[in-house]
Amino acid sequence: MTTVSIDADIKAKWPQGHSSYSPGSPEELAIIGIDLLVKELGTQAAQTFIKQVLEKYPADYMGARETE
Repeated sequence: MTTVSIDADIKAKWPQGHSSYSPGSPEELAIIGIDLLVKELGTQAAQTFIKQVLEKYPADYMGARETE
């Protein structure tokens, strides 16, 4: 099984505040990205954006695990 690890320090700023993040996995990075996307676009627009991204993949896509 393939394991992806992430080493990143993310600093995000917006008029109402700021946050720092240090994701260690794709899942943690996705949560951070979705949180920031909702703050930027609102819930409905963020959902539309995410749906457009996911439409690139077949419903049964298994990611890197598919090749093992």
